[in-house]
Amino acid sequence: MRILSMLLTMSPVILGAAAVVVFSRTAFFRKHKAPIDGGKSFRGERIFGDHKTWIGLLSYVLFCTLAHLLTGGVCRLFGLEKMNQMYSLHANGFFYNLFAGALFGLAYALFELPNSFLKRRFHIAPGGHRKGFSGVFFFILDQIDSLLGCALVIGLLTDATLLALLQYVLLGAFVHVFVNLLLMLLHMRKSI
Repeated sequence: MRILSMLLTMSPVILGAAAVVVFSRTAFFRKHKAPIDGGKSFRGERIFGDHKTWIGLLSYVLFCTLAHLLTGGVCRLFGLEKMNQMYSLHANGFFYNLFAGALFGLAYALFELPNSFLKRRFHIAPGGHRKGFSGVFFFILDQIDSLLGCALVIGLLTDATLLALLQYVLLGAFVHVFVNLLLMLLHMRKSI
């Protein structure tokens, strides 16, 4: 039951991030891809690279917000507020869901940036991989970077303990890999 509760709590992030992957394949998204780093470099390498874009950041905020509003409605309709930790300290209301969803999306997108910055310093192309210890390190970091931001949001808005936040990150990493595998099967993603 705890895992179901955690999945329900994280569902705005899961649904929002999956929606961004689908949206990123549209002509509208591709037409409006402007890199956050403005094409600038730091010590000979791009700061973040072409894959970290303003439209991507805004998409995470928009889709996580919509997903949080949807989750709130579903929780209200089926009486699931007690199962969703996002409602442990706050009522399931429109403006709270709007705020929490936007915060989830913003944290998700912003917490990916340090990872991208590090990967550029190690000369790893966007979407690229490495072998050896650094490959394992970056694979793990790829799975948890945005989840650390989402755990921070959960920590700020709920009564979750530090252990629970760690559990959210670990469960989120497994969900992240599963969703990426599913998107690969649907030919919507090239790698995990």
